[in-house]
Amino acid sequence: MNKKILIIEDEPAIRKILLEPLSAAGYQVTTASDGLEGINTFHAASFDLILLDIMLPKMDGYAVCEMIRQESNIPIILLTALDAEDNQIKGFDLLADDYITKPFSIKLVLKRVEALLRRSSSDMVSDIIRYKEITLCKSERKVTVSGNETALTHLEFEILLLFMKNPGRVFSRDDLLNLVWGYEYAAEEKGVNFHIMNLRKKLNVGYIETVRGVGYKIAKENA
Repeated sequence: MNKKILIIEDEPAIRKILLEPLSAAGYQVTTASDGLEGINTFHAASFDLILLDIMLPKMDGYAVCEMIRQESNIPIILLTALDAEDNQIKGFDLLADDYITKPFSIKLVLKRVEALLRRSSSDMVSDIIRYKEITLCKSERKVTVSGNETALTHLEFEILLLFMKNPGRVFSRDDLLNLVWGYEYAAEEKGVNFHIMNLRKKLNVGYIETVRGVGYKIAKENA
């Protein structure tokens, strides 16, 4: 089945620039011309990826992204003329998956779309990860320990996901900041320690080990 893409963009010329090559590449493309229409269109059908402009009438792209993220992990690529670092960081804080600045190369857009859809399909294959008594479901953002659901914050969930995907690997505090927060984050080491401490308390199984002077890990199951 062809992948379905929703373009939320208020400029007709840019909608056309995106619509034609994406359709020619075999994608089923639907468009919306403002943020409110975009949200309504998203709710009216099922999509595999969203191309989302930031500067939209009625509701800006940041608000649209935030609303969609409250109910879906669909891949989102932000499209915007705002190329300042703060704008990009805000987009990633709202859990957008990628960020492309205007003017853009349509070849670049096609490659980013292809890569993100490929990664998303791969993630669905391995949606459930288990480690001893812990079961983590990525699509539902759900963690259970011995069958009992454990409520985690976004950062706690991402830290646990990183550990469970890489048993035996030691992650330094800098590694966790870069890989979990997703950008160069200005914080003290005690910030990472705080999240690890809370995660350990909530899981209450003792699998997150401190490697003195290096960082943290969970051991391989057969270790």
